[in-house]
Amino acid sequence: MNIKILGGGCASCKKLLENTKKAVIEMNLPAEIEYITDMEKIMAYGVMRMPALVVDEKVVAMGKALKPADVVKLLKKAGA
Repeated sequence: MNIKILGGGCASCKKLLENTKKAVIEMNLPAEIEYITDMEKIMAYGVMRMPALVVDEKVVAMGKALKPADVVKLLKKAGA
C-alpha cells in the first residue's frame, strides 16, 4: 500500500502525517508513507485544500488533520 500526505509543511499537515504513521503501526500494515510538499505534484492530484491523504494514488481525504482512528477507517475502506 502506498500512502501519501500532501501538504505545504503546516502544523495540520505534519499532524496528519504523524496520525497516519500511528494508524499504519496500529494496523500493522506494510505501507510506504510519503510526505509531499512540491506544489506541482500536489496540484496534479487536483487537491485544493491541504492536508490531503492519498491511498494508492486516490485522494481519500482533504482539508483535515484526521485522527488516527479516522485514518484507520479510511485505510480499511481503501482495502487495507
